[in-house]
Amino acid sequence: MKQSKKLIGGLSVVMFALGLAGMALADQAELQPAPSVEPPGGATLAANVTFVSQYVARGFQQTWGKPALQGSLTYTEPSGFFVGTWMSSVSPKLIQDGHVEVDLYAGYGGSVADVSYLVQPYYYLYPGAELKPASYTGFTRKTKYDYGELLLGMTWQWLNINYWYTYTRDYFGYNSDTVFCNSVPDLGCAGTDLHSKGSGYLEANVNYKFGSGYGLLFHYGHQRIKNFSKLNFSDVKVGLTKTFDKGWSVGVNYTHLVKVYKPFYKGSPDPFPSLTGDGSASSPADDQFFVTVGYDF
Repeated sequence: MKQSKKLIGGLSVVMFALGLAGMALADQAELQPAPSVEPPGGATLAANVTFVSQYVARGFQQTWGKPALQGSLTYTEPSGFFVGTWMSSVSPKLIQDGHVEVDLYAGYGGSVADVSYLVQPYYYLYPGAELKPASYTGFTRKTKYDYGELLLGMTWQWLNINYWYTYTRDYFGYNSDTVFCNSVPDLGCAGTDLHSKGSGYLEANVNYKFGSGYGLLFHYGHQRIKNFSKLNFSDVKVGLTKTFDKGWSVGVNYTHLVKVYKPFYKGSPDPFPSLTGDGSASSPADDQFFVTVGYDF
């Protein structure tokens, strides 16, 4: 029994690293629209730089309690087609050998009456980051964190609903090898060559504008992981923003994870050790509070 608990404790470090997807656009959707520069032909170019006290996505803290610098650049045609990128610093303590997240996206946006819609392929890159095999993992191949999602979004007045569908073979590296289906019977996914393509994240955001630049956000999201339902999770977020003249904005946010498999996502009962092996520990799945300062060009 002691050996089994030790195995699960060690495996949870790896699983937690697999579970921390960037999901950057989910946070981008909550920002105020950026002022845009108009190149010839009526196209627009929008850019943003944001400093955050910590990077939190879908309830998971990505920077080991440290600040992050983020930025985006989006080019939009008058027809509604667009292409862009979003970047953020991340912590190698949490994403092994990872220092930056680079997200690439393109898509089309339009509206019907007072309902706007969005179709957007999205791809997450973590240059140089790989989950490496260790003595307790039970697998021999390195695992990349890179993966892709397709976003389908709809907004009506203050209500925004998004669905993110994983179109790559794995969702952030989840498969029967890295999830340890045959080593942890409690997961209920015994088998080989299982992958997580077809996973989905459904979120609802309520953005209420008070006037004078103030806005209040209520968010609820649920992540379903194909073939590994025990590892599904849900998150909630409350945020207050204030926008100023000349493109500046500030925000305060609180996040909380619900319905999570605690042995993997909560490090029960101990904090998670760093993947760099430096001896530090943290609890990135606990409730988080963070502030943002942004500037739109």
